[in-house]
This record gives sequence, structure tokens and C-alpha cells, in this order.
Amino acid sequence: MAHPVDVHVGKRIRHRRWLIGMTQQQLAELVGIKFQQIQKYETGANRVSASRLWDISDALSVPVSFFFEGLQDDAAPASDKAQVPDDLMGDKEALDLVRSYYAIPENQRRRLFELARVLSDAA
Repeated sequence: MAHPVDVHVGKRIRHRRWLIGMTQQQLAELVGIKFQQIQKYETGANRVSASRLWDISDALSVPVSFFFEGLQDDAAPASDKAQVPDDLMGDKEALDLVRSYYAIPENQRRRLFELARVLSDAA
């Protein structure tokens, strides 16, 4: 049975890889391993060693701490958790939405963000 931390780290690897539009094969080549190993990391089936996580963080252009963000979210109020799915960034549709959002020019993106904030406050 996979350890919850290994599963979380794997999901964060997948999340970042999807967010930047990188395939498992591309990440594997940058890190110097086979894509099947990336699959195992992303599912939590295999643990990622510290040195391998360092290489992955470099290939994905994020700090190592990125992979551990959200582990302490158990302290969040229950009302916040009810509104947002537990694995929001593990959802391909959500990642596509984020990728599309950042493809919008910044001035338009700010206006879209403000509109979304107003609409969410009205709901």
C-alpha cells in the first residue's frame, strides 16, 4: 500500500508536468530515467528519492518544497473543504483551465480574475 506522502508527491509531480504541458516521456528524458518510472512516481507506487526529487524539481522548474505543499491542509476549516474537491489539481480539466487562464494576456487575465471573484461572492 502506498504511503499518503508518496501519493501526494506523485500527484504534485503530475500536476506540475500537466501544467507546463510536458509528457511523461519528456520528463523522464530530462531526468535520465524511463517514462514507466515517472508513471510509478506519479501514482505513488514507487517512492521518489531525495536526489531524484531534486532532479525532477529542476526539470519542472519548481523548488523541491513545491511537492510537499498542501500536506498540512487538514487544518483548514471543513466549510472550505466542502467547496473545493480534495484533488482539484489532479483533475485534468482543472489543469487545462489553469493553463488556458495563464495563456490570456495579463491585463485581460486580471479583469477575468476580478469578474470571477465578484461572481463567487454573489453565489
